[in-house]
Amino acid sequence: MSWTRRLSDYLDANAAARGGAEALVTERARLTHAALRAEVRRLARAMLALGIRRGERVALLLPNDEAWVALFFAAASIGAVTVPLNTRWKAPEIAFALRRAQCVAVFAAPAFLSQDFRALLLEAEPAVATGLPGAALPSLRAAVFTAGEPPAGAIGWEAFRALDAGEAALESAAAAVTAEDDLLVQFTSGTTAHPKGVLLTHHNMLRNAAACAERLGVRAEDRYLNCRPFFHVAGSTLSLLVCMVTGATLVTPPTFEAGAALRLLEAERCTLTSGNDAIFQLLLAHPAFGRARLHLRGGWAAAGPETMRRIAEELGMREVCWAYGLSEASPNVAMSDHREPLEARIAGGAHPHPGIAVRIAPDGEIQLKGWSVMKGYVGDEAATAAAFTPDGWLRTGDLGSIGPDGRLRLAGRLKDVIRVGGENMAPAEVEEVLSTHPAVALAQVVGVPDARLGEVPVAFVQLRDGAAATAEELLAWLKPKVAGFRLPRRLWFVPGFESIGMTASGKVQKARLREHARALIGGG
Repeated sequence: MSWTRRLSDYLDANAAARGGAEALVTERARLTHAALRAEVRRLARAMLALGIRRGERVALLLPNDEAWVALFFAAASIGAVTVPLNTRWKAPEIAFALRRAQCVAVFAAPAFLSQDFRALLLEAEPAVATGLPGAALPSLRAAVFTAGEPPAGAIGWEAFRALDAGEAALESAAAAVTAEDDLLVQFTSGTTAHPKGVLLTHHNMLRNAAACAERLGVRAEDRYLNCRPFFHVAGSTLSLLVCMVTGATLVTPPTFEAGAALRLLEAERCTLTSGNDAIFQLLLAHPAFGRARLHLRGGWAAAGPETMRRIAEELGMREVCWAYGLSEASPNVAMSDHREPLEARIAGGAHPHPGIAVRIAPDGEIQLKGWSVMKGYVGDEAATAAAFTPDGWLRTGDLGSIGPDGRLRLAGRLKDVIRVGGENMAPAEVEEVLSTHPAVALAQVVGVPDARLGEVPVAFVQLRDGAAATAEELLAWLKPKVAGFRLPRRLWFVPGFESIGMTASGKVQKARLREHARALIGGG
């Protein structure tokens, strides 16, 4: 299929067809499609006046808010490329991303949660205090702060918005943008010392959003609660752009917290939401959870069968779809269809989207080809080459299988597989069972070294508020439900996974969890 649509095409179409309907609801703003388009065009003209041009990269260091959305859309409108920065990063990580992507501008909130972005940017590039560009980040020509008094070398929000290159300049810049232009540099949220910048196009992301929206059955009148950070493709493609390609309303808190999410689901009468197993388990375990107050119909989940069933039955998401993807694939590879029987959708498998080819390598790795696959990693030819097989297939690092029905099923991460003696086990096999215990809010399993078996599983459990259980009780309850080699040798309780290692996209970092487990064992 020939794909020619750009992000601004959808923005224009929504404003024309549904101008008075709500497009975006954030903590501080409610914007109709017409108002959103007007703000995007204003910021696009300001970007042009600031000297930002097609193909140049601009970074966003912001919570999920109306400024993030409008700046992303504005950059896309003139052919500039957005580089979302993880709001949990420290100065060295921010500096690395800005340098690797050669960003010419950064747009930042002064602070968010416990992070002082102003101080972090000054540490990354001291010239923000005096005048850009500086020696640390020579490509960075401008820093714009969305609130507060900016440092002397930066620009305030209203001063930036007052810049105006004019409608003619905007129309000329917009006309030059193509569907194959770069749209986003998505830095991976892995545990490596230096994250890799995945380069995605308008075609990659918008076609992915459209394909997912069709399988989810998204309608223009839907209201979609976003639980993922916009700096992750699960937030940008599968929440924000899914709403853009359908005209649906996106409702987003600044960051995910289960209680706040439940309040928004009720108050905004949201019909769709999405997330991974951890997000849904935290929603279901929260004391404020009450199905009678919710209006959910569907959405997607990257979760195992037991959690999928709970999502459908307890949250009322009877049209929920199972999803699998990764940043390097824009991100969705396979998603079940809301029109399929519920049992098929919650069983943990789905057909890949048309035009995306999937194969399983001899070691069980899922490998991909097709229109959703990234162009490569920014500024890292070696990593790009290593990401592909000699015959051009993307290595996902995930284990899976394809059944006789053509459905792709995920078994886990290659690097997370625990090899117990001669047996291989995926942590999710045990996490799924543990999560069904009435006292358990969230469970995680990792492998630790063992002198006899090479590796054995251990578990970490976060209990529901007010629940009580001992490690011995949980392990005794689990024992008849899993094979002996899968039974955790140790189980520890944690108040939450934030302090040990959880990405802002809601994924527990297994590598840090393994380190924590080894330290606990080493300490007796």
